[in-house]
Amino acid sequence: MKLKKLVGVSAAVAIFLAAGCGAASQKVVSEHELSYGSKGVPPKVEYSKAAPGTSQRFQRSYENAPPMIPHSIDGLVPITLNNNACLGCHMPNVAKSMGATPLPPTHFKDFFFKTKEKLIKQKLYEDVKAYKQRLSLMAKKADIAPQRYNCVQCHAPQANAKPLVANTFKPDFRDPNAKHKSKLYKNLMEGVK
Repeated sequence: MKLKKLVGVSAAVAIFLAAGCGAASQKVVSEHELSYGSKGVPPKVEYSKAAPGTSQRFQRSYENAPPMIPHSIDGLVPITLNNNACLGCHMPNVAKSMGATPLPPTHFKDFFFKTKEKLIKQKLYEDVKAYKQRLSLMAKKADIAPQRYNCVQCHAPQANAKPLVANTFKPDFRDPNAKHKSKLYKNLMEGVK
């Protein structure tokens, strides 16, 4: 009786194993079939290979939008605490002689310092020492607000890529010059009482 149970259980296990091995030989699903879209992987985007100062700028996406980077960023990134190659051309004191767009006044104002200082005093800011050290190092390096030091967190290299999704947004520039120049510093408090 025990032998019959053992043979029966062994046979059942063998059948399940055989069925599992048979299923493994089925067609493999490709990465294109797994994607959400029917077209698979998006097309490769070609970024500008133009050297700084030799390319044409794109119009801003909307008023006061961060401008796109019109030139190649090869060799300029990553931006680190000790190296920000962008500042070599875009600091206001050298930008004109380099033919570059100077950093606007908003990049030199730490709009969040008072808030952080309050949080530090209330002991709600977790890493006070690291924040003060980072603030000090960045301020010494460039006199630029710490939130603005990493340029590529807002500015991206421009590419002439076809949109993957239709975009019907049309920017409304109050000033025609705003297509290529920001006036954020002048109207930052607009609408605030």
